[in-house]
Amino acid sequence: MTGTAGVLLATAGVIAALMLSTWLLSVVIRDASIVDLVWGLGFVLSAWTVVIVGDGTEARMLLIAGLVTVWGLRLSGYLAWRNIGSGEDRRYQSMRRHWGDRFWLISLATVFLMQGVIMWIVALPVQLAGTTDDPSNLGLLAGIGVAVWAVGLFFETVGDAQLARFKADPANEGEVMDRGLWRYTRHPNYFGDFCVWWGIFLVAAETVPARWAVIGPILMSVMLMKYSGVGMLERSIGKRRPGYAEYARRTSTFFPLPPRT
Repeated sequence: MTGTAGVLLATAGVIAALMLSTWLLSVVIRDASIVDLVWGLGFVLSAWTVVIVGDGTEARMLLIAGLVTVWGLRLSGYLAWRNIGSGEDRRYQSMRRHWGDRFWLISLATVFLMQGVIMWIVALPVQLAGTTDDPSNLGLLAGIGVAVWAVGLFFETVGDAQLARFKADPANEGEVMDRGLWRYTRHPNYFGDFCVWWGIFLVAAETVPARWAVIGPILMSVMLMKYSGVGMLERSIGKRRPGYAEYARRTSTFFPLPPRT
């Protein structure tokens, strides 16, 4: 019997090992952007750690691990396809210029370990669902959770594919993507992340301990809407896309809605 503390410590150890090894690689290749590639992978490793060491209902732990794995591997694979060979992201280039020769050490705390802590908190529903086998069967709430997760995965996958196809056309250079799902929300990929993690929480919340982990999807939601997601992008994209102000006027920021006329 592992218990709650054992599950939480095991996932913390796995995440710490992943982020430390990624940081060491980033120092060698001078590219902190690789932290983005392991973001989804860290959740996958955490979920399967819970399956291995947890005491929860096997069907629930496997379902949650499956949902996290599909989401995490798709995200990491997409980011690897998009980013590898493109050089370091401008966010980390700016930090590197600011900190100079100290960036290699500063990045350990401000980039890698910080993201590891956020990952561990967001994954709390996954972890706590593996600490009890009560109830022993999957119920209606799990079904609703899977449906919400599926909506999220659809928005992420289709939104990313539509944007990639748009950017691949040289005629769209400097233009604003306002087609497909992007016609209804300026950030379908971030809205998809939002739904995925609320869906996973609903599956986990059939167990009483996981209900206390609502801080996980709340933190993910705040990050997506205010800080690392929508907030960060909205502060800069208008300067790079001349028609973005008009697009923003008629298009919902986050939740999909019919375009305003």
